[in-house]
Amino acid sequence: MENPIVLILLMFLILPQSWASQTWYNVVDLGAKGDGETDSTSAVAKAWRQACASTKPSTIYIPHARFFLRNLHFNGPCNNRAITIAIAGTLVAPPDFSAANWLLFESVDGLFIRGGTLDARGGSLWACKKSGRNCPRGATTLGITKSKNIEISGLTSLNSQMFHIVINGCQNVKLQGVKVTAPGNSPNTDGIHVQLSMGVTILNSVISTGDDCVSIGPGAANLWIQNILCGPGHGISIGSLGKGLEEAGVQNVTVRSVKFDNTQNGVRIKTWGRPSKGFVRNVFFGHVTMNNVQNPIIIDQNYCPNNQNCPGQVSGVKISDVTYLDIGGTSATEVAVKFDCSKANPCRKIQLKNVRLSYKDQRARALCSNAAGTAAGRIEPSSCLY
Repeated sequence: MENPIVLILLMFLILPQSWASQTWYNVVDLGAKGDGETDSTSAVAKAWRQACASTKPSTIYIPHARFFLRNLHFNGPCNNRAITIAIAGTLVAPPDFSAANWLLFESVDGLFIRGGTLDARGGSLWACKKSGRNCPRGATTLGITKSKNIEISGLTSLNSQMFHIVINGCQNVKLQGVKVTAPGNSPNTDGIHVQLSMGVTILNSVISTGDDCVSIGPGAANLWIQNILCGPGHGISIGSLGKGLEEAGVQNVTVRSVKFDNTQNGVRIKTWGRPSKGFVRNVFFGHVTMNNVQNPIIIDQNYCPNNQNCPGQVSGVKISDVTYLDIGGTSATEVAVKFDCSKANPCRKIQLKNVRLSYKDQRARALCSNAAGTAAGRIEPSSCLY
């Protein structure tokens, strides 16, 4: 193992100078073993309790090694609003456990997670699900709930059992330089999921997974997503929404400077075909590149998996004020633009500006149903909005 003193000095060089005045808790000093096998859960939990109880800004330091952790619940509120978890090494999950979350932070104000790798080892669960056996549902790797003023930077999430990162019921959360990696056939391994949260920013990240690169659930507002490389995966999706009648809406979402590489979808809005009081409004998709994407631009308001609890019904989610600006590249299917909107609640104020999508060096097609809006600039395929 590297000299811990050298590693700490290096951390001081790359991290803000104000950290020098913080109280540091090295998990090795508290009993953690960096061999990837010894259970270090109690040592990390102790470090959290001490950092949370401190009235001074505190740093929990995880050295360059592999630390085996069982599921941990990091509870707040804390006595200070500046707890940093500086991860130089890798946290390793048990290969099989049934908790809903592996690492969960709740009711925390002022948390900074810097660097490191979370290895959830989800392969055995994926194999179980593929076999058709009775398997656990799986765990989210990193959950942040009912918290505010959170920053996550330079973190790598590997092979989550289910969702990699979930932001739920939070305010003012920033993720940047995040890397998410799972095979394209891994089930339900969404990269970053945001719901019931305001002021979430996702920047400069690479997401390769088996489900949505970023999924946006009910109650998300003032969300900014920029400079993302997505693929493989199912694209960036608002939804699915409208599963229940009483559901918070989604509004003020910006997605810009994103590249989709061999994904199932590009930019998608998806709602259940059933009654709902939900809505989607004020959404901007701009400066996007598609490379061999099956559904580059899609609104699907007739989502009804397994044809259960929704056949013959229509979506109640109201979609309006959605702009697509400067979107180009290639579609893997002939239909590059598809707006399949609700009969009862047609999509309104859809704007297409400078959209250029081709299919095998040919003209692609656009299909519209119950979608109204305008088109300007160069539009390929030709707009079908009314």
